[in-house]
Amino acid sequence: MGFTKDKAELDGINASDRDIRMESLVEDIVIVGAGISGLATSLGLHRLGVRSLVLESWNSLRVTGFALTTWTNAWKALDALGIGYILRQNHLQICGNVTTSLITGQQTSKTSFINTTGKHGGHEIRCVLRQVMLEALANELPSGTIRFSSKLVAIEESGFSKLVHLADGTVIKTKVLLGCDGVNSIVAKWLGFKRASSSGRSAIRGCATLTSRHDLEPKFMQFFGKGFRSAVIPCDDKTVYWAFTWTPAAQEKKIEDNPCKMKQYVLEKLENMPSHIRAFIEKTDLNHFISSPLRYRHPWELVMGNISKGNVCVTGDAFHPMTPDIGQGGCCALEDGVVLARCLAEAFSAKAGGDMEKKKDEEKEEYKRIEASLKKFAQERRWRSITLIFISYVVGFFQEGESKWVSFLRDKFLSAFLAGFLLKMSDFDCGNLSKYS
Repeated sequence: MGFTKDKAELDGINASDRDIRMESLVEDIVIVGAGISGLATSLGLHRLGVRSLVLESWNSLRVTGFALTTWTNAWKALDALGIGYILRQNHLQICGNVTTSLITGQQTSKTSFINTTGKHGGHEIRCVLRQVMLEALANELPSGTIRFSSKLVAIEESGFSKLVHLADGTVIKTKVLLGCDGVNSIVAKWLGFKRASSSGRSAIRGCATLTSRHDLEPKFMQFFGKGFRSAVIPCDDKTVYWAFTWTPAAQEKKIEDNPCKMKQYVLEKLENMPSHIRAFIEKTDLNHFISSPLRYRHPWELVMGNISKGNVCVTGDAFHPMTPDIGQGGCCALEDGVVLARCLAEAFSAKAGGDMEKKKDEEKEEYKRIEASLKKFAQERRWRSITLIFISYVVGFFQEGESKWVSFLRDKFLSAFLAGFLLKMSDFDCGNLSKYS
């Protein structure tokens, strides 16, 4: 038997209680985490007629961050899941990208997103409110799919199944365990992954909600300074999302728990930003400031590590945490959801039946199908994820360069090249949910 935590944590659950609970709580598929990847996977399975149970440790949908730039590849995934049209209604289509150096005051690159096409057709970019996206995914799921206040504490082997132990003493027996539990994933740890590495950088994010329409053009605006980067992008007619990333010195880390100091720090750093854009940061309520360290998984860990093992697998940030420099973390998680749902649905297409001996054989065969489907997912997603992690890190290195030569190269030669990765990395189609295509 294997545990993610010390067996002592399971004290208080006696054998008879455990047996009773296992009889009453048996699930084909358990998904840990009701974030983007967890809900997308569950909805994809639902569209293909396969039921799943989503465990969320919070007592409601957990919204970390305010919005995410949703690129072309993400819209293909959202359309495959059947909710793209819901999100388009209330979010502006972004028409282009503009980058500006706050050192020289000069515009360094400009890219149009309109009437531009890639290998997979035209581009579509919108900045989507994270809560709206999570609610859109959750609202399409059958009642009872999400089980709130359900914190995973341990994973135990049980024949061809896994026993999922929750903090409240509940034990769930499942044929498939999917870790969509974020950057601090317990499931990823069980698979042998190390804690995600620190990039040494941090992000302060905020969202200004206005009482009247803003006058911003629907553009993705990026600003670069010495050792920092900022982005401002409208979500809808009255909401503007912004982000500020930098490498904090030891004394600067103290501001990350103080919204007032965070606001003051960002405004000081962005003093050369055009005043009509900087005003949206000034108007952001202190309750709408958050700070977080930027972490990522080393690409070689995905080359050598177990993305899946038997009937256990990871997706989203549990699988491929990356820095936000090309805006692909949430988009890649949506891709994961579609691909994983498609792979798993094939494994559940055959049903067990017959006498007891035949059922045992069927159980073994089903386990083999599940194992193969998760390996197929890992094979399909491994190099896509490695590429995005690597490109994000490299782009962030140059965009946020602090030395004079890096800033010079970025502003004079590399700005348009780096901005080009935004479209290049989003020119991807994860496919649809047509059964087993």
